[in-house]
Amino acid sequence: MPEYRAPIRDIQFALFDVLDSETHYQRIQAEEASRDLVEAIINEGAKFSEEVLAPLYQSGDEGCSFDNGKVTTPAGFKEAYQQYVEGGWPALSGDPAYGGQGLPESLSLALNEMINTANWAWGMYPGLSHGAKLTLSAYGTEQQKQTYLSKLTSGEWTGTMCLTEPHCGTDLGLLKTKAEPQANGSYRINGTKIFISAGEHDMAENIVHIVLARLPDAPGGTKGISLFIVPRNEAESLNHNNVNCGSIEHKMGIHGNATAVLNFDDAQGFLIGPENEGLRCMFTFMNFARLGTALQGMVAAELSYQGSLAYAKDRLAMRALSGPVFPEKPADPIIVHPDVRRMLLTQRAISEGGRAMIYYCSQLGDVVHAKNSSEEDIEEADAIMSVLTPIAKAFLTETGYEAANLGLQVFGGHGYIREWGMEQIVRDTRISTLYEGTTGIQALDLIGRKVLADRGTMLRFWTRIIHRFCRDNDKRKMQEFIRPLRRYYREWGGFTNKIGLKAMKNRDEVGAAAYDYLMYSGYVSLAYFWAKIADAAYDQLEAGTEDPDYYQAKIKTARFYYKKLLPRAKMHKEVMMSGAKTLLELKQEEF
Repeated sequence: MPEYRAPIRDIQFALFDVLDSETHYQRIQAEEASRDLVEAIINEGAKFSEEVLAPLYQSGDEGCSFDNGKVTTPAGFKEAYQQYVEGGWPALSGDPAYGGQGLPESLSLALNEMINTANWAWGMYPGLSHGAKLTLSAYGTEQQKQTYLSKLTSGEWTGTMCLTEPHCGTDLGLLKTKAEPQANGSYRINGTKIFISAGEHDMAENIVHIVLARLPDAPGGTKGISLFIVPRNEAESLNHNNVNCGSIEHKMGIHGNATAVLNFDDAQGFLIGPENEGLRCMFTFMNFARLGTALQGMVAAELSYQGSLAYAKDRLAMRALSGPVFPEKPADPIIVHPDVRRMLLTQRAISEGGRAMIYYCSQLGDVVHAKNSSEEDIEEADAIMSVLTPIAKAFLTETGYEAANLGLQVFGGHGYIREWGMEQIVRDTRISTLYEGTTGIQALDLIGRKVLADRGTMLRFWTRIIHRFCRDNDKRKMQEFIRPLRRYYREWGGFTNKIGLKAMKNRDEVGAAAYDYLMYSGYVSLAYFWAKIADAAYDQLEAGTEDPDYYQAKIKTARFYYKKLLPRAKMHKEVMMSGAKTLLELKQEEF
């Protein structure tokens, strides 16, 4: 089993050197988030993740048990959650008016990285609560906030989101769950929801479900969906509220998290947000969940890298092709072999570059929600987030899953054996490309809704950021990164226009190009973050650091990314521009 060690220095490097969090906190008037406080939080979060959660990762794979509607989480999960609550961790970025500590959401994400690398299945329980808190903060009435938000902020209660039903996966316009208005202002909710992560468990006394349902006179499709708060137990009395767990799924991975089928049988619910605008309100939750799923891809790469790196340094097999590196040993450690280094460096590039991308997205979220942000700042941050969220979710989970498989591959046959823990990372990570919208759905969202629908306006907000970076860092030492990055981002807009013109004649051209368009966008966006990492490393070297090897390693990894991984974007460009014909010319009956 990989022995997780929180990458504290890498986290601090990303926060302070690459993304200049100190200036960011001042910009959003979060001066209380001093460097000393942030480092203290990261250090304490690291201890909790390493000492409490990591030891439960492999044992938690035994899974949850289900008995007559009740779910028991794996041994140690409930006790770990109580420690989490007692430590005040759920309140870190919460609104002080409801018991929170008022620190930036971006800082909370750094904590979530360590928690979820140590034990993703456990981390989903408080992670879903966080999305419920954001939704209530944005759309709840004051009474709803006092009733539910304070309990979610303290961690006494947990939360979920309930979207999918047996007959409709991503197509929520087909959902059938009904909400009947009552004389007292509440609603009776009836319907079945499936795939509800953390939908039932024994870790908290109540679960607050955020549920999509239809009012009796609602129009059809997605325009007729409203959003409701439906607690498992009534808020005041904690009496059962007719939210019943019919079963939990038998899954490929993340066995420690209960994925529930929930039956709402005349359960009492309360409207949150305007009638028939539930899907718009739910996007507050969904966008957070998508960023959280992107995080899963990144942490899979990190945990798998830690395991495979330790193994590669220890495992002896054959001699280096250039001659023995350790002649005193019977064979060399496998880390001397170029192909093993290819796999390790790919994992590292995805993990460290992905960290910078996700942290940057969380800073954009800070700007959008900061009270002192100007309209111009909010417009820019929201536009960039709109583009980067589907990229981060889909690209980092696809490459994170690749990294997890590479970790297993480094172990050879031992990677296939359960006791090493590498195959569990692969199984757990596989879901990340599926839930919160599959890779194909994210790709259509990116090219269709986020790029072509507004004629590339949101995309230009993002490419302007890349352009400014290239302009301001056009110095000799950075040319190996700036020149290719400039070339890639400039052609991005050009072929986007070409796809748009083809789509005017045949809408299938969008669907045919979508996946490769997203992957191209991911490789180029990650190239920007690796260029920023290299630039930050050069700055530290010029300042006279006491540990030059650390920063030289960042530059060398950036160089690997640009030479070995970024060229994949060329292949994706060629495929996306090849059009829809070869996908559609085969008749259905010919399959």
